[in-house]
Amino acid sequence: MKRFAILGIALVCFASLCLGQRRSRTPQKIVHLTKPKLTGMVSFEDALAKRRSVRLFANKPLESEQISQLAWAGQGIIEKQRGLRTAPSAGETHPIELYFATEEGLFVYRPDEHSLEQTSDNDVRASLATAASMQESVAMAGCDIIIAGSVRKLSTQFRNKARTFMLLEAGHIAQNILLQATCLDLGSLPIASFTSAKQVSRACKLPPGLEPLYIICVGHTIEQAAAKASANQDGTGVKNAALIVASQNFSEEEFFETKRALDAAGVQTVIASTRIGILRGMLGRITESKFLVGQLNVNDYDAIIFLGGPGAVEYVANPVALNLAQEAVRNRKVLAAIGTAPTILANAGVLTGVRTTSLLSERNRLLLAGALYTGMAVEEDRMIITGRDSGAAMQFGRNVADALVGK
Repeated sequence: MKRFAILGIALVCFASLCLGQRRSRTPQKIVHLTKPKLTGMVSFEDALAKRRSVRLFANKPLESEQISQLAWAGQGIIEKQRGLRTAPSAGETHPIELYFATEEGLFVYRPDEHSLEQTSDNDVRASLATAASMQESVAMAGCDIIIAGSVRKLSTQFRNKARTFMLLEAGHIAQNILLQATCLDLGSLPIASFTSAKQVSRACKLPPGLEPLYIICVGHTIEQAAAKASANQDGTGVKNAALIVASQNFSEEEFFETKRALDAAGVQTVIASTRIGILRGMLGRITESKFLVGQLNVNDYDAIIFLGGPGAVEYVANPVALNLAQEAVRNRKVLAAIGTAPTILANAGVLTGVRTTSLLSERNRLLLAGALYTGMAVEEDRMIITGRDSGAAMQFGRNVADALVGK
């Protein structure tokens, strides 16, 4: 018995040590938010009239003052003596928790102290995106606000109406945040449809009994970023990119979404192909090429970008295209490719030891060329940017734009 007792004590100590080590890895940084503003320049009526759902965001973080105001609008204390908040709560039970996902990590809002407590130092927005509808919006927004609720907090007092009251409170909070975002001249998008609520819970490591109800994406709009980029450019700082497109059967989404992101950032683009004139994509959409690939001079551009699709195979062994890729690397230009097109870079011999992604069908070709294949949506390494597929096209385009003009 004595042996068993000693063994039991040893196991408990070992378990405690392991748990202690696990806890020590969890960040506990407290961010004290700036005092919220109680007056603004936008009237309530103007906010209602201007509120729109925005689905495309510039890849730009929010200011701490903006996050402070959004948090306060959602659940901030408006009367300390009674603990009243900006959103009503049935029986003052407050079953809702607000989580803020940014590039700096994941934080839970503490209304009493008007502070954020860090629960993770990982950027979980990509994980959230895979678990939610509107994946591009979730991944690229400056901040994703997760509204999570607990039915248990209400069940004793309200029984079968507990869930109804929880959802109503989530709606009150969501509307506050959406209107506050409008007043801050930020775009916002409420998402209540998840491909997997369990994945959202895992990404945020929500405590048992707390379920995700909403993800509200908040960020700077692409139009705002484009206007700012244009205002900052004096004619000498304009960046140029060459988009190399197949003469037929190019991926429309990869091309148009990439170009859209570059246009929004103020990057000037030219379209080049193996022939001049109308180019038709896989689904029949068209664009126009005004340059032959052989006419391009790498030194005239800040980025060389190969777009994918079945037709991109015409560049895989094209010596002119391969030379463009090699020259781009030698001259320290941004070199990018998406979908099937990273194989062009592989054949040019510029991917050795480079973290790379592409369509899964191209994986073995990249590995044979010495690339470090990851399968991620977008990879950026040594001024070489690669995208996996059409679903990552907007993010791919924004990464290229960021590399050219900065965040």
